[in-house]
Amino acid sequence: MNKRVVVTGIGSVTPLGSTEDLWKNLLNGVSGIDTITGFDASAFPVTIAAEVKSFDPTDYMDRRDARRMDRFCQFAVAAAVQCLESAQYSMDGRQERTGVLVGSGIGGIQTIEKQAQVLHTKGPDRISPFFVPMLIPDMASGQISIHTGAKGPNSCSVTACATGTHSIGDAFRIVARADADAVLAGGAEAAISPLGLGGFTAARALSTRCGEPLRASRPFDKDRDGFVMGEGACVLLLESLESAQKRNAEIIAEIVGYGSTADAYHITSPAPEGEGAQRAMKAAISDAGLEPEAIDYINAHGTSTEYNDKYESQAIGAVFGSSAQRVPVSSTKSLTGHLLGAAGAVEAAVCCLSLRDQKIPGTYNYETPDPECTLDYVPNAPRDAFVETAMSNSFGFGGHNGVLVFKRWTS
Repeated sequence: MNKRVVVTGIGSVTPLGSTEDLWKNLLNGVSGIDTITGFDASAFPVTIAAEVKSFDPTDYMDRRDARRMDRFCQFAVAAAVQCLESAQYSMDGRQERTGVLVGSGIGGIQTIEKQAQVLHTKGPDRISPFFVPMLIPDMASGQISIHTGAKGPNSCSVTACATGTHSIGDAFRIVARADADAVLAGGAEAAISPLGLGGFTAARALSTRCGEPLRASRPFDKDRDGFVMGEGACVLLLESLESAQKRNAEIIAEIVGYGSTADAYHITSPAPEGEGAQRAMKAAISDAGLEPEAIDYINAHGTSTEYNDKYESQAIGAVFGSSAQRVPVSSTKSLTGHLLGAAGAVEAAVCCLSLRDQKIPGTYNYETPDPECTLDYVPNAPRDAFVETAMSNSFGFGGHNGVLVFKRWTS
């Protein structure tokens, strides 16, 4: 573990647009949450989500390839293409030293729905021969490698809402130990469908504030009542410092720490007091060679659910001690919704952009303080601040915890 690892590119497909539009909209308080338009959700108790609108996969691939990909995979390929363009990274001569780790928490649920209908209405002989390759979560990494020519380490994390974070953390390790010079890493998700919406609604995980979608996602607010589903993809190019400097790349930030733990507690509820989250944060900070008081900004998991926000706040308080009230904490899910397996990647990108521009995005819809959530949540507006280090938290169903630490790039 002796290679320094930097971020040299970011590609995003989100409800708030591609990377720079995403960042601008976060700083301007623009929400991507609205009434669902992708299908008729009027029969559901929840009718709102953060959808990616006006997305044309043929901007990134030919029509035949697009038809053979689920929507989550189309998002992944589009984000990877944007990422390589952002990094000005040419694959020529680098194919075997470039890897791909892009995961999905759910995978091709829209494909499963459509092919299940085919099975029941037309019979088994009409199921698409592309059914399995379209639904499996690892196909995001597979299609990216096929599309870009990347032949290095290729894998897929499937750790629910921690997927994007674990993908980036694992890619960090791969580059640091010189198993690759660069890795495209992140997450993709497209689960806003009748089955996806119905499943999360049945689990009572979603906000039912359908009459006011812009105010529905309210992390850490006392009146929060659940998260809002989102969709999209985000891919970061992690590159060894040596490789980046050799090609005179523009460096956005440096990744310096990664922690991963399990709650071993419950299939959906986080451990009381965020015990597993505490250990993940401590591991990431230690991995970065820092003390907690050195962290200048935390992009929280901040889902707008009762127990996540309470226990994450308690976990931050336990890890940071007397400095907990000083460190700004915000949840960009208040505007993007919860992108599930892509959330951690989007929020890692936000940390990098915060370090680049020295700005902290706000937590919107924070109106009524919760006595059990007592941190500085940067309410309802961005903040100019000196940000030397930023930390991104992600916690997933099944008790999966992942934390990343990034550092401002200076030289």
